[in-house]
Amino acid sequence: MSTTTTTTGPAPGTRNPPAPGTRPPGRGGRRRPLRRDWQLYSLAVLPLLFFLVFRYLPMIGNVIAFRRFEPGGSMFGEEWVGLRYVRMFLGDPTFWQVFRNTLWLGGLTLVFCFPAPIVLALLLNEVRRRSLKRFVQSVSYLPHFLSIVIVAGVTIQMLATDGPVNHVLGALGHDPIRFIQEPGWFRTVYVGSEIWQTAGWGTILYLAALTTIDEDLYEAARIDGAGRLRQIWHVTLPGIRPTMITLLILNIGTFMAVGFEKVLLLYNPLTYPTADVISTYVYRAGVESNSFSYAAAIGLFEAVIGLVLITGANQLSRRTVGTGLW
Repeated sequence: MSTTTTTTGPAPGTRNPPAPGTRPPGRGGRRRPLRRDWQLYSLAVLPLLFFLVFRYLPMIGNVIAFRRFEPGGSMFGEEWVGLRYVRMFLGDPTFWQVFRNTLWLGGLTLVFCFPAPIVLALLLNEVRRRSLKRFVQSVSYLPHFLSIVIVAGVTIQMLATDGPVNHVLGALGHDPIRFIQEPGWFRTVYVGSEIWQTAGWGTILYLAALTTIDEDLYEAARIDGAGRLRQIWHVTLPGIRPTMITLLILNIGTFMAVGFEKVLLLYNPLTYPTADVISTYVYRAGVESNSFSYAAAIGLFEAVIGLVLITGANQLSRRTVGTGLW
């Protein structure tokens, strides 16, 4: 007579006991990678401190946008005034002119400066002579390492009434053009100098992304009869699309923060109608006129718009192309 032995497992809803000699996951398990790779984590300490000290702690000062601040008084203002300064700049015609100028410069910078590194990277990727490619890369990278002051000085000297550009125009029989003094030329001058300064450096990320594309995809496209342009359109651009989307979202996030230093160095009272942007207006209102609460209210308004833009661009990117920053 045989005896049947049945093995019963744990009751439904209960956890299996840990194996002998093992510890259940907990805080020790989460701390183990930190103890093992503490040298790598320590590299993040200084960047985190930088953002904490120079980015997050200054946000506390935004409270003066809702309080009356006087130089020499309390650091957080004297008395609560609510939305007084918000109503002031919303009813100020000068602010809306500055707001339109910011939209124009930000839009032109995004339209022309964002594709420039992509086009340059695609052109460099087609160059087969390594010496020529390195020369072009070195020349295009150089403006990035120049100070904004030097870039603005070079731009002003090149476009001065007696500068090289007007000498060439004079040789061609054209009258000199006051590029720096005429409001209608400021946007062209600003965007052109921005492309010259940033296009070469921006190609680094795209050239790195191009190296990750599988060569078999190009071989398959050539077998299907695709020329160079079709290979770029159907293989290269889709291959670098995640990088393009990430940088586009970041550029949209800084859409309202048009380059303060370069605008401040290039503009003058004659070009205020097209050159004055929110950042320079805040500088004049806050630092030169001592209206710190008014300037803080405008700066907070600009930051809120930037947050809305980058959040909206990220959500739109995730829904349309399936990728985003978060």
